[in-house]
Amino acid sequence: MDKQLDENKIENQVYKNGDVLTSFGEFKEYLSGKVSLGKKLGMDEEQLANSAQKLADYLASQEPPRNSEEHLLQQLWKVGTEEEQHTLAHMLVRLVQQ
Repeated sequence: MDKQLDENKIENQVYKNGDVLTSFGEFKEYLSGKVSLGKKLGMDEEQLANSAQKLADYLASQEPPRNSEEHLLQQLWKVGTEEEQHTLAHMLVRLVQQ
């Protein structure tokens, strides 16, 4: 099986969009749960960051921020280069693993 296809199947399991999160704490708990699930499914940090980057792209373009922290993250995401966004995705993954 193609590694990219396998990674996409895992992402579909891990990052289901549509959950409404009303606080930054809920966002962190949600992301933490998804990161934990991804790790259980065998994803490494790079795969987790790639998935987090895809989720952040979706949120930045489709979901309004629900608090000041999410607003800040959305603004940083929108002004960042793809490389900076990827770095931020890594940072978010590490943030919720603490």
